[in-house]
Amino acid sequence: MISFYFSRLLEIYPFFFTGLWMTCKIAFISLFTCTLLGFVLGVFRAGDNKILKFIIGIYVSFVRGTPFVVQIFIIFFIFPEWGIQLEAFPAALLAMAIMGSAFICEIVAGGISAIPKGQWEAAISSGLGFFQQLRLVIIPQAMRVILPPLVGQYVLLIKDTSVVSVIGVMELTRVGWVTVVRIPEGLMVFSLVGILYFSISYPLILLSNYLERRMAV
Repeated sequence: MISFYFSRLLEIYPFFFTGLWMTCKIAFISLFTCTLLGFVLGVFRAGDNKILKFIIGIYVSFVRGTPFVVQIFIIFFIFPEWGIQLEAFPAALLAMAIMGSAFICEIVAGGISAIPKGQWEAAISSGLGFFQQLRLVIIPQAMRVILPPLVGQYVLLIKDTSVVSVIGVMELTRVGWVTVVRIPEGLMVFSLVGILYFSISYPLILLSNYLERRMAV
């Protein structure tokens, strides 16, 4: 029986690569979006504007303190009641961007806050504007602190794409559930799903380990 299920799995394996491609699209579009948004929020979170820090702090605390699946349900099922109708794919991208940006915001803010104030003072005394200070002096130094946990967060975000299957996005986990209906051998099916997730996460794990060693030198 196991050999029969395995042969059936081999017949439909292209279906898994379709799900893998969807997972990669969601993951890498979301990574770009949440990195950009997270850096902007992180800069303001580490700044001196108390009002902005408070507002961003509430946003970060809410996102980090609520389950990701609840956030997806709010975007996909509750937003339409407020007149904001989104298809499953853009809803998944929005949810991933909101969730990821909150975590990246804290990583970036922590990295910037780790820079000694003397570096800020030196940049100011050089006549640089605020954004020049960030681009030329602060961010290059802060990246030594930011990069290793940032890449680690990317790995977590890729794995979190599995949650968007709850709203019908045909990504890798959803493909696994659909396949189990046809091939009732869950261990075999989801072992393949796990291997495919591992194939896109492991390079980032290696990169994170390399950066940790590199930045420690």
